[in-house]
Amino acid sequence: MTDKTLDEDVLRRWIGNTQSSQDRLHVEPARLMQATLDRDPTLQDGDALPPAWHWLYFLSGAPMSQLGRDGHAAVGEFLPPVALPRRMWAGGRLAFEKPVVFGEEITKNSTIKDVVVKQGSSGKLCFVTVRHDYSGAGADHRFSEEHDIVYREDPATDAPPPAPADPPSGSVGQVTITPSTVQLFRYSALTFNSHRIHYDREYCQQVEGYPGLIFHGPLTATLLADNAYHRHQDKVLKSFSFRAVAPLYDNQPFTIHHDGEQAIWAETPEGGLAMKATATY
Repeated sequence: MTDKTLDEDVLRRWIGNTQSSQDRLHVEPARLMQATLDRDPTLQDGDALPPAWHWLYFLSGAPMSQLGRDGHAAVGEFLPPVALPRRMWAGGRLAFEKPVVFGEEITKNSTIKDVVVKQGSSGKLCFVTVRHDYSGAGADHRFSEEHDIVYREDPATDAPPPAPADPPSGSVGQVTITPSTVQLFRYSALTFNSHRIHYDREYCQQVEGYPGLIFHGPLTATLLADNAYHRHQDKVLKSFSFRAVAPLYDNQPFTIHHDGEQAIWAETPEGGLAMKATATY
């Protein structure tokens, strides 16, 4: 494994790095996802893959000996060797061209697009942007994704909690989400996600400084995309972008809001902004 570093010039050498994988999109994981969201498992072969449910597929699993402190696979092969211990989803952008249906074999081509090291209010940050392109048979392009990953320092023991950001105004509808440790376990299992912040409460509190288990960022994004998709089933969803702002936890109900048009967001129990998204049709 390559030695870890915060030298931006070294890390930027990973820009252009690529990898490719294939997966047949069997319907069973999506039916289990429906159950995880407390829905009847109605999806069938030939149905369209709902937006942002592709994270159930193209799973990779590093051997146990190659996992880092946090349960993630060690960096330095496809991803750059960032010398910061905490890794989180920061956001992403999806652009849809053609639907994907269950039963298809899809190819995922991934490329490191950018690496930026910054100084934040809580310490060093490193942002890595990865582009994924998804294609069917004959290189028939279906949709693309840009995934933003942020690496952070461990929190200082005396650091005050960050001030919450204000959510957008103009909410015309909301739904309450009541998470649980079982739901987090199920989603981690479905996505083969061994990141300890989602199941190891002692690690969350004593190492990363969180008060509880972290509700998965991609699961929050999936719920926001679902909201956008189901509210406008008479329209074609063309793009969906999201940005994580603050964590949500396993033992605290939160709310999803929309403005009736393009904006969808998740609010913390205290009314702060947790994730903001935009959908276009």
